[in-house]
Amino acid sequence: MPELLPVSSPRRVAIIGNAGSGKTTLARRIAAECGALVLDLDTIAWEPGKPAAPRASDAAVRDVRAFCEANASWVIEGCYGDLVEAVLDGSVELIFLNLSEADCVRQCRERAWEPHKWKTKAAQDAHLDCLLDWVRGYYTRDGTLSLQGHRAIFDRYAGPKREMK
Repeated sequence: MPELLPVSSPRRVAIIGNAGSGKTTLARRIAAECGALVLDLDTIAWEPGKPAAPRASDAAVRDVRAFCEANASWVIEGCYGDLVEAVLDGSVELIFLNLSEADCVRQCRERAWEPHKWKTKAAQDAHLDCLLDWVRGYYTRDGTLSLQGHRAIFDRYAGPKREMK
């Protein structure tokens, strides 16, 4: 996990990076320091109870914007560059977790059960190979769910930002 740099409150932070890069851990740490709410973008990018069924993009964008507008301090985290970009207004701090493939794979293997995504730890573990394929593909695929897409969002953004390796 990258070292957490000092933050002040209130905060509005968006974290992007590959699966296993430490987005959730960092989001929780920042939120705990400043009393912000955390939104894991997986919870709005997928149909409830169906981790492999994507929601309509406009509905997910609407939900992330509503969450951000309803809360003074928040941290959103996920690999969904389009959802993150939908709330970047020049004042949101953007954090790009750019870890190596080996680090992301290792952290996915060590991942605790995510009950908001999986009914059981066994169900989560049954999908580990699929997750690891996704992690490895991050470095070569295109689009807003890729290293290339995250790099482009980070480079374009003129507001406060930092890249952590």
